[in-house]
Amino acid sequence: MFRYTYNTLVYGHEPLEIGIARLAKFGYDGVEFVGEPSEHDAREITEQLKKNDVVASSIISIFTPERDIVSSDEGTRRNAIDYVKGNVDYAAALGADVVTFTPTACMKISPETDLAQEWAWAVEAARSVAGYAADHGISIAVEPWNRYETYLINRAGKAADFVDEVGAPNIGVMADTFHMSIEEPDIAEAIRTIGHRLAHVHLADSNRAAPGYGHLDFTPIVQAISDVDYKGWISYELLPPAGDVWSVLSGGGAPEFLDTYSEASIRHTKAIETKLGLR
Repeated sequence: MFRYTYNTLVYGHEPLEIGIARLAKFGYDGVEFVGEPSEHDAREITEQLKKNDVVASSIISIFTPERDIVSSDEGTRRNAIDYVKGNVDYAAALGADVVTFTPTACMKISPETDLAQEWAWAVEAARSVAGYAADHGISIAVEPWNRYETYLINRAGKAADFVDEVGAPNIGVMADTFHMSIEEPDIAEAIRTIGHRLAHVHLADSNRAAPGYGHLDFTPIVQAISDVDYKGWISYELLPPAGDVWSVLSGGGAPEFLDTYSEASIRHTKAIETKLGLR
């Protein structure tokens, strides 16, 4: 049986305590938080988690032009590393297991300098972050993004090569089925390629809605996750079909991403688990 969590990013500016209570109501085991620790009080969140009998699962790092691991500007690279380490501190304060990591700023689709140099900067940064995370009992999950959001690590095989080169025991690959639906010819086989390196999972359908609301077949995907003996979290990072998703979510323009998709996501995946005899 998998452990289930849900990325509260999709709840926009809604108070976290409402999202935590919603996820507990629908049977989630954990809650996934956005990596902006300065905006929240870890003690208050911990109280809400205990009140609702759920735990913190993971912290999702948000990489911006000011937080670019492979920027040509040394100060920006240092700021990005400090940011991820801050998310490790946040995860430790909340009792979460995983912090995500991507080498480039989101929506940066071309390199600033030689790719070999950028790869080397990324490896060096990942080793630094992984070492810091190991001291806190936290795992780092490297997430490939699709070609429209990054250029350096787009596919599972490339992420596996990166993780192998970093060589830290607490760093692995994250699988996000939305990105994989764009980049991988066979998502289930890509997950098997990741194998023992699989460190975190985001499920979202082909349109980034809840599983079952697009055209992905999640049965072979769930089977592959089980086949590699994955013991981590199954999470959902869902976003509406908009150029400016934050305005839509914060403005309440996508109400289906609240109760409807929160309930449907876990229900859909658990049904597949049952069908496959995994529950």
